[in-house]
Amino acid sequence: MFRFAHPEYLYLLILVPLFTLLFVWLRHRRKQNLRRFGDLRLLALLMPEVSAVRPAVKFTLMMSALALIIFVMARPQYGMRNEEYKRSGIEAVIAVDVSNSMLCEDVSPSRLQKSKMIVNKLIDQLDEDKLGLVAFAGTSVTLLPITSDYVSAKMFLDQIDPRTITLQGTDVGDAISKAVSGFSKNPTVGKALILITDAEDNEQGALDAAKMAKEMGIRIFVLSVGTVEGAPIPLGNNQFKKDMDGNVVITKLNESVGKQIAQAGGGVYIHVDRTDEAQSMLEAEISKMQKEDFTTTMYSEYDEQFVAVAILLFIVVCIELCIMEKKNHLFSKIHIFK
Repeated sequence: MFRFAHPEYLYLLILVPLFTLLFVWLRHRRKQNLRRFGDLRLLALLMPEVSAVRPAVKFTLMMSALALIIFVMARPQYGMRNEEYKRSGIEAVIAVDVSNSMLCEDVSPSRLQKSKMIVNKLIDQLDEDKLGLVAFAGTSVTLLPITSDYVSAKMFLDQIDPRTITLQGTDVGDAISKAVSGFSKNPTVGKALILITDAEDNEQGALDAAKMAKEMGIRIFVLSVGTVEGAPIPLGNNQFKKDMDGNVVITKLNESVGKQIAQAGGGVYIHVDRTDEAQSMLEAEISKMQKEDFTTTMYSEYDEQFVAVAILLFIVVCIELCIMEKKNHLFSKIHIFK
């Protein structure tokens, strides 16, 4: 498929027929002026160095050069190009808890916002690793399959909030199973599941899922967000979540569950507080993991062709400069133009 990246420049091609009409009109007017002096064939004998063809040839080359300049400006593109890059890294899936309890503000600005800040900084530190993103509450959803597209990862991360999952709760086991299914089958590459949660109201099955992940060569890093003292869950307009009896619900961090999951998953438990210590610990642990070389193919829908047009333009301009309007006595025996 052929196209122009900036087709709006092609409107300038209208200059070619306009200049052509002007050239034809000037040539016609020149002939009329010459007829006032006498017969054109006789005048041609009196002006042996004047060529009737060369000006037309030079003008044609000039118009061709103008058209090619416009084509270069429009950036012609053709076909499809694919490029392969060799990378060396790990596979990491980040599972973020988006249950309502993550709105708690015992960690500034909130548990969820703090989690997103950590993930955002982690993405900035990634270089040649592959990344996937899972959101979970009472159920789980894969927002981004494992990829090297960090821009998309940040875009999906920014959109995460409790409305991402309609079924509330904290089913860590389902989140682990969903994340595990996204890893490749390559046994030599390091695999990390980064689980960010407050582990409150955790459903059963998390430990079994963590053990299964460990058997598959996946390490689970648990980032526990919140405080054991807890705080109410804000609903907006200075309102807080209440139970059936009208009492304000206090959500507390469940550290014991987080530690058990990390131990069962062969990983590390990290408590997230108001400092950046958790971020540094996570980056240090990931850097220790085994990295594997893998090839990533990146596709570009169109391949630039302006170089070929520019070369043709250079040739046309050189030819035009080499042709003189008057006959050259040095090449009088070569009759290319009369």
